[in-house]
Amino acid sequence: IIGGGSAGCVLAARLSEDPRTQVALLEAGPADRSVLIHCPAGLALLAKSGQANWGFQTTPQQGLNGRRGYQPRGKVLGGSSSVNAMIYTRGVPQDYDGWAAAGNPGWRWDEVLPYFRKAEHNERGADAFHGVGGPLNVMDLRSPNRYSPHFVQAGVQAGYPHNEDFNGASQEGVGLYQVTHKNGERYSAAKAYLTPNLARPNLKVITGAQTTRVLFEGRRAVGVEFLQGGRKQTLRAAREVILSAGALQSPQLLMLSGVGPGGLLHQHGIPVLHELPGVGRHLQDHVDVVAVYNAPQLTDLFGLSPKGLLNVLRGVWEWRRSRSGMLTTNFAEAGGFIRSQAGEPVPDLQLHFVIGKLVDHGRTTTTGHGYSCHVCLLRP
Repeated sequence: IIGGGSAGCVLAARLSEDPRTQVALLEAGPADRSVLIHCPAGLALLAKSGQANWGFQTTPQQGLNGRRGYQPRGKVLGGSSSVNAMIYTRGVPQDYDGWAAAGNPGWRWDEVLPYFRKAEHNERGADAFHGVGGPLNVMDLRSPNRYSPHFVQAGVQAGYPHNEDFNGASQEGVGLYQVTHKNGERYSAAKAYLTPNLARPNLKVITGAQTTRVLFEGRRAVGVEFLQGGRKQTLRAAREVILSAGALQSPQLLMLSGVGPGGLLHQHGIPVLHELPGVGRHLQDHVDVVAVYNAPQLTDLFGLSPKGLLNVLRGVWEWRRSRSGMLTTNFAEAGGFIRSQAGEPVPDLQLHFVIGKLVDHGRTTTTGHGYSCHVCLLRP
């Protein structure tokens, strides 16, 4: 399995349930041991340091006057589930029904919902939409910031419905997000699926192993070539090679292995094994605009000030003592799903209310206190 991110961790755990199946999981980054990963608020420092993050940049974007966009991606066991904001949200049923209608059997909402319930342990309990006993722990924030409910109240005053469960009967409205935490810590795909199963004799996890290409015999994938500690190594597969390196690096590895647009491969001196023009093309991502507001008197919000530093020191003590307090935050504690105009069939905008001044994914340090609001275009 190439890539120890969200999908790779799940695949490694599920496939190795059969003791007759030997599974090797290759991850370019390190093991997920850093306290900055396990402490939810550590994501702010992860963004600044570049630790456990590929830190990609987009190509110049015509719609942004030639600017490049920052694209963080997890480079650690758990992948982006080890560095993200831990919000648990599934999408609307219409998305899944649309995929099924486009010719993808098995992807209707009523067909995938049982698997969402099976994968989940929701601390609120089981109901028609949620499960208990699954590997992925989902919970309400232990110590939400006192201003997050004010955002929800403001949304209700503006005419949006209050939604207590974005993964329930309807996604529309404003509310507090549930998060993938357990006992006040991040609960990534690695923690949920991989860590409990590391003792399996048929599962081998290889970290610091950056796959450079897939090896083929004819048109059959038979292994991988990877770099570890500056040394080139190969690993042969008796049954199959699973490419789960993410939306950016899975197509990149295909092209490095000779599968992709022939002209582009020739341009880079890569022998063409199979010409497939769509590989590495047609990537789309959401446009996300962040509005940042100064609120110097609201010192319970995250911010760089004498009071803010004292708050964080107290938060460190609380988190170490009882896994509670302000460091259990995921920063984007509240939000919502709304329609940009009345004619939209489903919500096409997502809001994230951030309890601090977020500039450039948190990589730019700001002084004082304030808050931010993301407005993210969900579709098209």
